Amino acid sequence: MNKPIIVVNFKAYGESTGKNSLNIAKTAEKVSNETGIEIAVAPSFVDLVKIKESVSIPVYAQHVDNILPGSHTGSITLENLKDWNIDGIIINHSEKQLKVSDIDELIKRSRGMGMKSIACTNNVSVTRAVASLGPDYVAIEPPELIGGDISVSVARPEVISDSVKVVKEVNINVTVLCGAGVKNKNDVKKAYQLGSSGILVASGVVKSKDIKSSLMDLASGFKGD
Repeated sequence: MNKPIIVVNFKAYGESTGKNSLNIAKTAEKVSNETGIEIAVAPSFVDLVKIKESVSIPVYAQHVDNILPGSHTGSITLENLKDWNIDGIIINHSEKQLKVSDIDELIKRSRGMGMKSIACTNNVSVTRAVASLGPDYVAIEPPELIGGDISVSVARPEVISDSVKVVKEVNINVTVLCGAGVKNKNDVKKAYQLGSSGILVASGVVKSKDIKSSLMDLASGFKGD
């Protein structure tokens, strides 16, 4: 089993942008230091550099475009992210889906720049295909469960266990994350038992009234508390 990790996707919620984003990131850093569980954050692009300069935990971009620097108004390049020492990227989230060719190219290019990649998938067959491309992580997230109150580890546990199985068959260097509906330590514990090495979470943390308590609760799920 790989070292547990919690990846917090801030998305574009009002609760997780601007000054709120900095508070969440610093709280995540404290919880990581206190628990020994790796926690990475993925703020909005407006907040990305400020967060990177303010915390020591890994900072990921929520998306990146498969383009080279040039005349691309409103686009995000890997090179720009690398300039600011961003640690990694989330690719193909269900809210920002990409073509397979772009996923492949972004994984290769980010690896060449020393950046981590989290590639999102929505079912076992897509997980198999994406794992063959060699991202650092695949995050399995059935779209119908994203933002809901029921975790994929509870609603569809076979998606996690089968994803872990196919990833091991295709590329043992790829780590499986569980996403969609993860809210508490019981969801984490179940995902961990099914073979997931971590979680990708959003609203369950960033919309919480007590960010630290929510993160502490999630972290405890890896330790069987």
